[in-house]
Amino acid sequence: MAKITAIVNQKGGVGKTTTALNLSYALSKAGKKVLLIDFDPQTNLTVALGYFEDEYINIENIMAAEIEEKEIKENFIINVKDNLDLIPSSLELAGIEMSLVNVMSREVILKQVIQRIENNYDYIFIDCPPSLGMLTINALTACNTVIIPVDAELFSVKGLALLTNSISKIRKRLNPNIKVDGILVTRLNQRTNLSKSMLKTLDESIGFIKNKFNLDMKIFDSKIPASVRAGEAISKMESVIEYDPKGKVSEAYQDFAKEWGEI
Repeated sequence: MAKITAIVNQKGGVGKTTTALNLSYALSKAGKKVLLIDFDPQTNLTVALGYFEDEYINIENIMAAEIEEKEIKENFIINVKDNLDLIPSSLELAGIEMSLVNVMSREVILKQVIQRIENNYDYIFIDCPPSLGMLTINALTACNTVIIPVDAELFSVKGLALLTNSISKIRKRLNPNIKVDGILVTRLNQRTNLSKSMLKTLDESIGFIKNKFNLDMKIFDSKIPASVRAGEAISKMESVIEYDPKGKVSEAYQDFAKEWGEI
């Protein structure tokens, strides 16, 4: 049975997609069978891997079929490379979020989809949208664990309490087994006073969150440095590990894969 992990933060631009892409690539390179689910209507992960929504069955199609209790007979999983598969996203996924409002057991639609395929994988990653709407609730209900990417900026750190409050409520009402693996600091520039200050603030916030929401979490030792290489890699439709294998971001993500995935 797969370890199912939601990569989530309601703030955009903190490295969710970059983390999903590079963590999955590192694990697949180590021989683990990995599935990526692009669960963001912006389709950044799908495009970053070189696929386009109108050419493939996507997660919106699959969820719509699940809601209507219909079976999709075609293979809807794309093989990206050895040990790495993808369920792509679609701009229309935003529409299904609205449709879910009137659906019975609307929080578990994604979970029902994943249950049919999870035994085929070691790891399943859900790249979540930058919101705390019904899509993210579905992802948090379907997952076992959560990774929270946080960049070293004030508003990213301040949003942690709101996110952890949502996770706490979902654990009480929908998914009692959900666990926060930890916070991954991204886009870090150790030389700036702002980054140093934000790391201190983040460390202080963890203690408050643990006490207020009874959520055990940590800040990962691995930190992802700020670099234009990550953006360049996505524009080339590659992971940064492929694009710049000896670069500092590549090495940081490979270190994180070892710390998190124990490879």
